[in-house]
Amino acid sequence: MTKQRAIEAVWRIESGRLTATLARITGDLATAEDLAQDAFEAALKQWPRDGMPNNPGAWLTVTAKHLAVDQHRRRVTLQDKLVTVGREQATVAHEADPMSEVDEHLDTPVDDDLLRLIFTACHPVLTAESQVALVLRTLGGLQTREIARAFLVPEATMGQRISRAKKTLADNHVRFALPDSTDLSSRLSAVLGVIYFIFNEGYSASTGDDWTRPALCHDALRLGRVLASLRRDEPDVHGLVALMELQASRIPARTTEAGEAVLLGDQDRRLWDRLLIGRGLAALERAEDLGGGAYTLQAAIAACHVRAPSVDETDWRRVAALYTVLAHLAPSSVVSLNRAVALGMTEGPRHGLEVLDLLADDPAMVGYPQFPAARATFLQRLGRTEEARHEFARAASLTQNASERRLYLRQAAKPGN
Repeated sequence: MTKQRAIEAVWRIESGRLTATLARITGDLATAEDLAQDAFEAALKQWPRDGMPNNPGAWLTVTAKHLAVDQHRRRVTLQDKLVTVGREQATVAHEADPMSEVDEHLDTPVDDDLLRLIFTACHPVLTAESQVALVLRTLGGLQTREIARAFLVPEATMGQRISRAKKTLADNHVRFALPDSTDLSSRLSAVLGVIYFIFNEGYSASTGDDWTRPALCHDALRLGRVLASLRRDEPDVHGLVALMELQASRIPARTTEAGEAVLLGDQDRRLWDRLLIGRGLAALERAEDLGGGAYTLQAAIAACHVRAPSVDETDWRRVAALYTVLAHLAPSSVVSLNRAVALGMTEGPRHGLEVLDLLADDPAMVGYPQFPAARATFLQRLGRTEEARHEFARAASLTQNASERRLYLRQAAKPGN
């Protein structure tokens, strides 16, 4: 690894904590991010010359601390100092350094700071798009150009989105603080939703040439793990982490060496990451012990897949039962579609097709490529090859992802279709 890449790796790990600490003492997210960025730029200049310090995170924190102190002092005019000295002349000699309070704030544990920053970035005054961008920028350690590239928008557009998000927080006087108890649950739900959105965009990219974007999955996983370490008794947090760990374990097998998409039934399960599977199953057990929720149910479904030697040996009956419970707890068109697929795998393709066709009038399914793809799979198993070919072609026409489009076109062109 080059020195440049090593420094960038440190930045991705440490930037969230550093920004969180600085946001607490400055009370302004934009200022905190600027100070953190200045510390990073100092590292880019000094570390290649002097060598990387033994504790890079501490070096960045100390550097940012000095920058914050210098910035604070520059804002204090000589007149302000003279007035303060004149008014408090009798006691000034016995007072501590006026910057000691800043030092104290900077030296406190940062776990709570990270939690405050996560909830601030996901404040309801921001749009969902802005929340995602701000989380990636402040907590994920990504540069604006990286976020723009991940979501296939111009860098200038993403920069404006992030700037507007910070301005909105400032204009609404949003405090760098945790929401009160009455608002915590809804805000936690928004935080988890943002993290899962980031993961899903990495796991199955909605647009572009690549079917997966592992870097986004890794960023979401890191955020989820941080949140789980800070909210140890929240079942939904551990459920989401379990779900992401288990899903991420399959990423190495989801594409060929050439980057082409590979469906679950064709994946080489020996490529699945056993370390992530172990972590995911442990997080799932923790979530279930705490009571679970919608993310825990989805993680339990993912666990059925990673425990199975093959598609045919998957416990589809349990998968269908879990989707039935999920449909009651968190109903959605996609959950209904996945339940229909599981029922088809349990009761046979004819039954699966019948359940799928009950969703045909659902507006959410009209433009959803996975719906005709699921129909095509059951039609294929029933020997209705021309209908299957037509449905795979329809799925290809609906997707905005080039790799997924090629996958469906290959399925349509297979012998027997």
